[in-house]
Amino acid sequence: MTTTTESLRNATVATQANVYFDGKCVSHSLTLADGSKKSVGVILPSTLTFSTGAPETMEGTAGRCEYLLSGSSEWVASGAGEKFSVPGNSSFQIRVSGEPYSYICHFG
Repeated sequence: MTTTTESLRNATVATQANVYFDGKCVSHSLTLADGSKKSVGVILPSTLTFSTGAPETMEGTAGRCEYLLSGSSEWVASGAGEKFSVPGNSSFQIRVSGEPYSYICHFG
């Protein structure tokens, strides 16, 4: 059984939204009490390409997506309660069809 993070405690939330790709991806940055950084957001139906600086772990909280890591030729499905990791200084494509995909992005 997969588990989905339902809340993040003791977080400082940036009130200014990060809006990417003409509003197809919107997120808010968080800093937890231990100093770790995350973002929570939603991706509307689209196919988008993101670049990473630090390693990222994407955790689905609602909806479904497919992702394609840089250097790979195979799209992989991921949904609520599932995670996938992206190396630092890399890129990935994410494809959302139907309902929006909500996520937590864990940095580092």
